[in-house]
Amino acid sequence: MSMELVKTEQAPEEKQITIPDVLPVLPMPDMVVFPYMIVPLFVNRDKSAKAVDQALAENRMIMLVAQKDPNVDDPKPNDLHNFGTVSIIMRMLKMPDGRVRILVQGFSRAKVEFFDESKPYLTAKVQPKTEPQVIADSIELEALIRNVKSSLEKVVSLGKNISADLVAIASNLDDPARLSDLVASNLELKVEKAQEVLELVDPVERLRRVNELMAKEMEVLEIQNDINTQARGEMDKNQREFYLRQQMKAIQQELGEGNELQEEIEIYRAKIKKAKMPHDVAEEAERQLGRLERMHPDAAETATLRNYLDWMIQLPWSKSTKDNLDLKKAQKILDEDHFGLEKIKDRIIEHLAVRKLKKDSRGPILCFVGPPGVGKTSLGKSVARALGRKFVRMSLGGVHDEAEIRGHRRTYVGAMPGRIIQSIVQAGTNNPVFMMDEVDKIGADFRGDPSSALLEVLDPEQNFAFRDNYLGVQFDLSNVMFITTANMLDPIQPAFRDRMEIISLTGYTEEEKVEIAKRHLIPKQTAEHGLKSSQIQFTDDGIRAIINQYTQEAGLRNLEREIASICRKVAKQVAIGEKKVRKIHTDNVDKFLGRPKVFQDELLKRDQVGVATGLAWTPVGGDILFIEATAMRGRGGLTLTGQLGDVMKESAQAALSYARSHAKEFGIPDDFFGKHDIHVHVPEGAIPKDGPSAGVTMATAMLSLLTGKAVHRKIAMTGEITLRGEVLPVGGIKEKVLAARRAKIDTVILPALNKRDLEDVNETIRKEMKFIFVDDVKSVFKAALLASKPAKVVRGPRRLRKGAEAIV
Repeated sequence: MSMELVKTEQAPEEKQITIPDVLPVLPMPDMVVFPYMIVPLFVNRDKSAKAVDQALAENRMIMLVAQKDPNVDDPKPNDLHNFGTVSIIMRMLKMPDGRVRILVQGFSRAKVEFFDESKPYLTAKVQPKTEPQVIADSIELEALIRNVKSSLEKVVSLGKNISADLVAIASNLDDPARLSDLVASNLELKVEKAQEVLELVDPVERLRRVNELMAKEMEVLEIQNDINTQARGEMDKNQREFYLRQQMKAIQQELGEGNELQEEIEIYRAKIKKAKMPHDVAEEAERQLGRLERMHPDAAETATLRNYLDWMIQLPWSKSTKDNLDLKKAQKILDEDHFGLEKIKDRIIEHLAVRKLKKDSRGPILCFVGPPGVGKTSLGKSVARALGRKFVRMSLGGVHDEAEIRGHRRTYVGAMPGRIIQSIVQAGTNNPVFMMDEVDKIGADFRGDPSSALLEVLDPEQNFAFRDNYLGVQFDLSNVMFITTANMLDPIQPAFRDRMEIISLTGYTEEEKVEIAKRHLIPKQTAEHGLKSSQIQFTDDGIRAIINQYTQEAGLRNLEREIASICRKVAKQVAIGEKKVRKIHTDNVDKFLGRPKVFQDELLKRDQVGVATGLAWTPVGGDILFIEATAMRGRGGLTLTGQLGDVMKESAQAALSYARSHAKEFGIPDDFFGKHDIHVHVPEGAIPKDGPSAGVTMATAMLSLLTGKAVHRKIAMTGEITLRGEVLPVGGIKEKVLAARRAKIDTVILPALNKRDLEDVNETIRKEMKFIFVDDVKSVFKAALLASKPAKVVRGPRRLRKGAEAIV
């Protein structure tokens, strides 16, 4: 059954109609009918149709009772309310499809005493409820009636679908029972609420309840009206903006301008959408685009906004390359590009392994530290190739402006993003391998400290929200793999250094240089000079001759230059027309490169008194040095020459103090120091030298002089000495050992605590050389001093390379 229309008419006089005790029942699944209301109903159920027929056959009266659950198709007595409305069937119409349509009018409230299911339709014994008498002059009743009438008018004004005729009828009603039923039947109440009103027999209580329901309905309608008003306001605003834009377009067309700008705006809008920016970034880009759209095309600021939008669009907000997680393939690429460097290769493979197991792991921040020419920059390119990522490089040498890193604010003319953002745009992906070269050469002055600005960039806990001053929005750098390079760690400020994982690259051994030259340098230079392998050949001896006689470096740059020089001369001969194969070997290297440029480190010619062989570290590798000591008539003074630093001078003073305090133990006459001056000299005086590691060498040279015992020429030493005679560890062990090997020294004395540093030295070299580990200087004397006493002291040759400050 469904309701189509609700009307009111004058009901028949109750005294003229007698309601029978038993009436057929018509269950109402989804509505409640009130007295005096006229309602059209569709009857679909078979039992309900029979009940209607029975009512029409008797007195046209039927009991309308609401169902508790509207989904029950065959309701039982327990499924029905026990309070309903006795109604009169005014009209019936049978439809062609078999359904029955009736028009009923509510007559009186009635309570069901019990239901009877014995017939084909449901019947019930009913007890009609007459309306009680109401005191007409009650103030409360008058207030309720007025309030309900005004509320009805208000809900109509708020948009409730109630006819004007019904409002007019209600305004003329003073009977609280009739008014409450009329209003309740038109409020579209739920069945439970309507049933609650129907069961209130007292007209005043019923009217009070209807008033409460009216108040709630008004509140709902007001909120709904506010929502509609707000939505309409937004729609009106959008329509107004659209209308104004259309007007602006029309004006611009009349002036002959604006078409190009509008096309450009649409292109920008499409590119912003295509860039897949984060939500807040896209909002900022749209805001700036809106400013550009409202500007005159010839305004000065339009160029600034265009540049800003160009940078925002070019940034790879959502573009990234897929990592190559094939560990074997990555290892093969690293081995192809570089010989040796096992620690760094292992670190890269470890990173790939972690990425394979955890996709969202953050990129590491590595710092390659080593002398020039050892392949730090080229190693970064190799790492990018192994990972399958883009490679970008930024040189920080001499950078002194913080804006180079973070960018300029857009208030400046010619403002641009920082070099970090520029490099990301250059890479075209948000996860490149980003190499920062020469971080130890960053400048710092009144214009700012770029290394401090880099603290955020190189911190995985912060760089996911890097903010460039020019962009003004956050960009995620956490996927970038940062690699920095430096020659020395000391100039790097501690906070900056703490953010990086330090990986040291030491100088190459002669064997490593030979292998690298054969695998990489010679093929590269041969191809660059247009030569073929059948026109030029390098023997291993020839390569060694170039390394030892024409270069003296930790890296490979000079070696590559010398190979290139030979290739140029061979290319000249080939171009002239000579067809013979040029074989480069020891005997003919000087024909291509001229006389040797460096002298190979050599041993002393003989064991000498007062001359000890020490080991030094320089920024370009290791070196040997000879420390000479001599005595002359004087008053116990100590002279130090050779451009020594303060630390090295203090080491010499400590060595002399130790010798004087143990003079009796070493057989030195008591009056020797009072009658003699001691002069300690380190040859190649033009080269600055400093550091504590020459302490044992100075002590050995002095004691050799004082005791007259010669120092073994094939023993080199390094270590710091204390006044108690203890030998402390020093740095640069690998470089110093390589320098000793180049000089054909077979025995090296090292501090005992430096034994672990020998792991960095090639295993072949460790087997070929002998190492003596000492804790005190007496052990040094025992190993280095000979029992015999040669007659004269001869100064040793100079062996420190020019231009390199030695740190011993």
